[in-house]
Amino acid sequence: MNIFLRAKHWQLFLLSFGIPMLLEIIMMVGIFTHLMEHRGAAPNVPDVLSEIKLFPIIMLLFMGVLLGWQWSVAVGMQKMVPANIKMKVTKFKVFFFIPVVYITLIMIIIFFALSSNFPDLVDSGFRIFIPFLIIFPLHLFSMFCLFYCLYFVAKTLKTVELQREVSFNDFAGEFFLSWFFPIGVWILQPRINKMIQQYLDDRPDAGVLP
Repeated sequence: MNIFLRAKHWQLFLLSFGIPMLLEIIMMVGIFTHLMEHRGAAPNVPDVLSEIKLFPIIMLLFMGVLLGWQWSVAVGMQKMVPANIKMKVTKFKVFFFIPVVYITLIMIIIFFALSSNFPDLVDSGFRIFIPFLIIFPLHLFSMFCLFYCLYFVAKTLKTVELQREVSFNDFAGEFFLSWFFPIGVWILQPRINKMIQQYLDDRPDAGVLP
């Protein structure tokens, strides 16, 4: 958690947006190069899909940094919350791991789907419809969990900053900055760095946050 809490805003931006964007550009160049080499002919589906194998890596890198940062703020900064304020950390942890498991499973499925004979996987509408009935509600619930995590992260950050109970009006700005992370990190992370440094300066024996 200390890595995320004490990292600079540009470092988090590079890991969560810069490198994934570079990999996405490489992936798109590979796809367009293949299509240009086979102009006038039907695209070779397995060859095109092989170029998309970077997609799970891109998503795991982006979500790994984003979720790692959220966990670090929501859990790692709890010692900085005033003792008289009780926050629902256990609820956050439950809601946090639901989308983590969901996203990981989806990325694994996509990776193996792209590694196999994809047309054989979609030769039956029934075989697509059944997983859809399971994935769709799970996807919606995972989205709800992600928004709750954003809410809890923003509330924790503002509670530590103001050292009092806060309402949504107090941390609405932090909520939307956390939501649009590649932009918000440039504003939020310097404030987090400052709070962490202040906490350590006031408690020289604290060492580092857990």
